[in-house]
Amino acid sequence: MPGLIGKKIGMTSVFSADGRNVPCTVIEVGPCVVTQVKTEATDGYDALQLGFEDMKEKHLTQPELGHFKKAGVAPKRHLAEFKGFGNAYALGDTIGADFFTEADFVDVIGTSKGKGYQGVVKRHGFGGVGQATHGQDDRLRAPGSVGACSYPAKVFKGMRMAGQMGNERVTVQNLQIIKVIPEHNLIMIKGSIPGSKGSIVLIEK
Repeated sequence: MPGLIGKKIGMTSVFSADGRNVPCTVIEVGPCVVTQVKTEATDGYDALQLGFEDMKEKHLTQPELGHFKKAGVAPKRHLAEFKGFGNAYALGDTIGADFFTEADFVDVIGTSKGKGYQGVVKRHGFGGVGQATHGQDDRLRAPGSVGACSYPAKVFKGMRMAGQMGNERVTVQNLQIIKVIPEHNLIMIKGSIPGSKGSIVLIEK
């Protein structure tokens, strides 16, 4: 699906036409530059590679530097591919927030906040000693039974247990764009999106 690379700025709220207070996320979208045009003939599929945020040449390898010089654009820190643009853009074109319109629905892809090693109460919502879920009744936040002893004499793969939480790729679908501010390359999306302030996200129509 066509889309752009953006940066999460933070959250705020706006009032709708009927007076409701709507929480929304502010995202800086682009400007993104077309750094490569992939076609069916040369690459086997049609797509655009977009770049976001300038960076210094000294931080690039020679192949990376050659890639940007071939495109005739300044080096970019973040690259991503999007399908579905067709032939609307050429190498070196710039795409900004006006690519989106108000009332559009988008999918947002980002990396969730890392929570470190967490127990089953925080990670999976177990009840603990109060509700005595999963056979747990004598320790406050323990996971309870994870499998029988004699048969099957093992813990099944996928059992919900303590472990690493967060810091994973998350997609939130069907979020509505509340407002577009093209002069500042900002869009406001209804609801929350994964990631912390300043994290990079992909916004797909």
